[in-house]
Amino acid sequence: MRRGVVDRRTAETRVTVRLALEGRGRYRVRTGVRFLDHMLELVARHGAFDLDLAAEGDLDVDQHHTVEDAGIALGEAVAAALGARRGINRAGYFVMPMDESLGVAAVDLGGRAHAVVDLRLRVRRVGDLQSELITDFFEGFARGARANVHLKVLDGRSSHHQVEALFKAFGRALRMACARDRRLAKTMPSTKGLL
Repeated sequence: MRRGVVDRRTAETRVTVRLALEGRGRYRVRTGVRFLDHMLELVARHGAFDLDLAAEGDLDVDQHHTVEDAGIALGEAVAAALGARRGINRAGYFVMPMDESLGVAAVDLGGRAHAVVDLRLRVRRVGDLQSELITDFFEGFARGARANVHLKVLDGRSSHHQVEALFKAFGRALRMACARDRRLAKTMPSTKGLL
């Protein structure tokens, strides 16, 4: 079983992550930002990952450091679990409806970090999460995992549903990208021969 363990410590945060890629969608998430916890629970369930993530940060200052570092640490845990990345699909995508909302996610675990997040939110907060930090979370994940991450809300009215559709789509796209392809078991998924 592919597992990644990360203990990220900065002057502003401490984030520990235990991740199993071949999991059963079990989770235990504690960041101090309840809406972010809920979104990460969705990633674990829809990705079929087992995820234990705990974050302590300077929430008395702002949510930014905690949210961004949670993304970085989760990305680093994915990278650790993947190892050399031989035999993986490398890329995955998913289109997820959530009632009136529709979100799409595409992930490429090709070794280069880049994130594009196109939200239609017109609110400052979704639950207790500062909505502008959703982009920071995924940018952090992309850096930590060395991945391209593209997320877009295609339709929706409810900000909660729009964000939920994105995180569910992300979990399923990541699951597809991490999956092993038996036909390419020992092959690096790149014509360069290196990721």
